[in-house]
Amino acid sequence: MHTGRAKKNSPSPILPRIILLMIWIISVPCLFVQTAFAQTSFQEPDYGIPASPQNPDSLLLGLKANYNSAIGKNNDIEAAGYLQQIGRLLFISGHYPQSLDYLLQAEKIFRNRDRKDMLAVNLNMLGELYYRTRRPQLARKQFDEALLIYQNLKQESGKAEIYGRIGHLYEKREMYDSAFHFQRKALQSYQLDRHTDGAAKIYENIGSIYEDLEKYDSAYFYFNKAYALNAHTHNARAQVEVVNNLGDVLRKTGRFREGLAYSIQSLKLAQTNGERYQISSAYNDISKAYNLLARNDSAFHYLTLSRSLLNDIYSEESNKQLALLQTLYEIEKKDNEIAQLTQARRIDTLISIATGIVVILVIAVAALIISRQRLKIRNEQKLRAQHKQVYEAQNQLMEVELKNKKLEEEHLKQQLETKTQELSSYTLHVIRKNQLLEDLRAKLEEMIKDDKRDQRKQIKALSEQIGEGLQDDQHWEEFRGIFEQVHQSFFDRLQQQTGPLTANDLRLIALIKMNLTSTDIATLLGISQDSLRVIRHRLRKKLNLAAGDNLSAYIQSI
Repeated sequence: MHTGRAKKNSPSPILPRIILLMIWIISVPCLFVQTAFAQTSFQEPDYGIPASPQNPDSLLLGLKANYNSAIGKNNDIEAAGYLQQIGRLLFISGHYPQSLDYLLQAEKIFRNRDRKDMLAVNLNMLGELYYRTRRPQLARKQFDEALLIYQNLKQESGKAEIYGRIGHLYEKREMYDSAFHFQRKALQSYQLDRHTDGAAKIYENIGSIYEDLEKYDSAYFYFNKAYALNAHTHNARAQVEVVNNLGDVLRKTGRFREGLAYSIQSLKLAQTNGERYQISSAYNDISKAYNLLARNDSAFHYLTLSRSLLNDIYSEESNKQLALLQTLYEIEKKDNEIAQLTQARRIDTLISIATGIVVILVIAVAALIISRQRLKIRNEQKLRAQHKQVYEAQNQLMEVELKNKKLEEEHLKQQLETKTQELSSYTLHVIRKNQLLEDLRAKLEEMIKDDKRDQRKQIKALSEQIGEGLQDDQHWEEFRGIFEQVHQSFFDRLQQQTGPLTANDLRLIALIKMNLTSTDIATLLGISQDSLRVIRHRLRKKLNLAAGDNLSAYIQSI
């Protein structure tokens, strides 16, 4: 009987297609409304602003008044909080550029005041805003910084919220493994914090990912877990969307009647909570279910209801947008007028102050000119007398300085002559001593060659002692000290122009600097003339002298 009645009232095949087309047409603006005004598919934090405020213009005026009051009290943190709320209100209303401006102002204050907790909330908002404006990289940057702050503050619910948002970013990029990973981390943090509502939202997010993957059994399982948690906490507002999702999954798996039951339940919950968009969405889902059940009259009826309500929502939201834009324009205009008036007052004040200062300066300058003229006449004679005294004193000082310099030069000359005499006397003494020792050694060597063998051992010992006397380094150190006093910085200049030199090289150079003869130098060094020539040849190589350069002339030029 039921079959026959169905055949009798069966509509033409074109009607279901028309209804499906209308459902699709009405679903497109529904998606737009959801993006602009409804909650996102992941956990919405409570920022003190309703998800869809009824009077955003009045709310904006109130927040602006509170902000001005906080500025008047010089309370930067409170003012930044109101800037944040204004940014959130404008974000919810779809005014993203203005929202970004207010949120960035708040962020600057939170950073300067080192308020990490409030900064994390602000970064979360900025990340959401960048996500909505299709800048996922900037959104991720904000989320990462907020996550780091929550980790340092050990706030599990804050971490969970950020994990959920990062997971949602991966879901939209169809990177489902990463999306699952972050959603599960969010679930773990909510469970650690015993945040049941947050955990229910994450179950719903995981179910949505499985629904995107067309794994409807898994999606149904997680939507059911979210449903159970919301029922436990009596969160009717969150339950509306969960029930709606359950209906969608059942409808997609061919269980049309069960899906219709959930859509009707979602409608009742939405009506109870006054969620007008959810009511429109439920009408649309019921229409889809009736259409799939071939009950096209009912499908058309609920589709009409959805469309009518959606038009009402459009109209109301448009009015809200216009009112908010008008209020925002008036606030900006008022702020500009206040800024102009403040600037004008500052300019007037500066002009008044400048005028007063100019008058005072004119009087002061006039008095100063008169005083200066009087003082000038009296001081000219004093200045001339003082200049004369200073000139005479300077002349006396110059004469004294000149005498002192002459005395100092004479003293230095005397010291130099004395040191030169000491050096010459010391050198001659060493030469005579060495000559005497050399003669004695020569005679002893002749005696050694004699046939008297019993005296050779003692004579040879004396000859060796004389040889040690010729090589005594102590006399050379004393000689070098006197030499450096006469020829100051000679060895320093020498080392700058040449490579490393031995102590024997320095002795030979010092003796050449004193213009001693080769015979005297050989005697002082206790060597023969042939050995001296070999040593001079080696020294020329160390000094990098060319074949035609004179060694003595080079040393004298240093």
